[in-house]
Amino acid sequence: MTGRRRPLKTVTGVSGGTDVYDAAIDPARSTLASAAEVAQIAETNKIDALFAADLLAFGAQGAIGAQEPLMYLAALSAVTSDVGLIATVTTTFHHPYNLARLFGTLDHISNGRAAWNAVTSSLGEENYSDLELPSPEERYARATESLEVVAALFDSWRPGALSPGPDGAVLDPDLVRPIDHRGTYFTVRGPLNIPSLPQGRPVQFQAGQSAGGVELGARFAEVVFTSLATIEDATTYAKTIRSRAAELGRDPQLPFIFSSLHATYGSTEAEVRALVKEREESIDLTAGLAGLEDMLGGGVDLSELPLDKPIPESVLPDPRTVNRRRGRVEIFSALARQGKTLRELIVAAKDTGHWAESGTPEQIADAIVERYDAGVLDVISLGGLADPISRDFVVNGLLPELRRRGVVGNDYVGGTFRENLELPPLPR
Repeated sequence: MTGRRRPLKTVTGVSGGTDVYDAAIDPARSTLASAAEVAQIAETNKIDALFAADLLAFGAQGAIGAQEPLMYLAALSAVTSDVGLIATVTTTFHHPYNLARLFGTLDHISNGRAAWNAVTSSLGEENYSDLELPSPEERYARATESLEVVAALFDSWRPGALSPGPDGAVLDPDLVRPIDHRGTYFTVRGPLNIPSLPQGRPVQFQAGQSAGGVELGARFAEVVFTSLATIEDATTYAKTIRSRAAELGRDPQLPFIFSSLHATYGSTEAEVRALVKEREESIDLTAGLAGLEDMLGGGVDLSELPLDKPIPESVLPDPRTVNRRRGRVEIFSALARQGKTLRELIVAAKDTGHWAESGTPEQIADAIVERYDAGVLDVISLGGLADPISRDFVVNGLLPELRRRGVVGNDYVGGTFRENLELPPLPR
């Protein structure tokens, strides 16, 4: 790092849209077509990375999971050259040796642009066995061991294991060493059978805001993907996870805070107010109520409660008793305790607890800069590039405004995603 301030890094999503269903029944189109267009727009506008979300069950949240993230991003790597590739993949239903091979391959074929958003999954267990979903504590324990094994496998090729020779690469097998891991969940001898990676390791992202998620992120993540609806939430979270990371002896810059912004753009304040009103009035309250119940762990019945009064405290679950999406339960329980009405919570559930703003590009930029200046925003996800109207606001309004203010950079700064994020060096 130099003395200059690191610019805010930008990400956009390339998965989860129902356009994949349209393409699936059109013999003239690939299901990759829309994402490839977004990827090229993102790269033209110097957005730092593409993000592929994932869920492991049909109908859980729109079309998220309708395309497998690693294969999707591998295909997108062929039509891009600089933009990072962030794949969401669970540790709960994958073996770490396979994970290392998959992400190692993605890093090689993209010439150093791979990143892994590690999650522990709160659904989909019925598609992997007839066992119940493990508890959050067990899922995070498995994730901890999985991340340790994957990192060791990436490091099993020591510096100098491959070197250039007169007739091509020269392999020193003595520098490719077993990891001999024996743990609670995995036994892995190693070494990895994929050569040392362009980035050393793919960039490690992690999502999860329960106590177990914070501990995992503090220990391993270089970037944490968060749902922080207010700047106060962001400040508290950043202080908590970075304090714990410091206790673990990690670089004081880590982990970077990555927030997804759900923005409603308008050219004027009047247009913004009209769009917000239209969006709220278009919400199907029955479906919205089901979505809120899911945000509260799925074990509550809100159907008899009045829409325009707060939720009684007695209805809210104890997060410690919830097996699914515990972090979301904590977020929405906190919003309920602040006195938000059931109707307001249904609206908030539409954004699944993420940061939401409405305004002109200049006003949205103000909100972004506030978090950036407070040191609680290092990476931001800007959606809407698949929609021509939203895309126009982002690429011709918001990004130029942020660049005018010196907050977002004008170009890629390195040859790998790790370099473009300006992360501190990997530990030796």
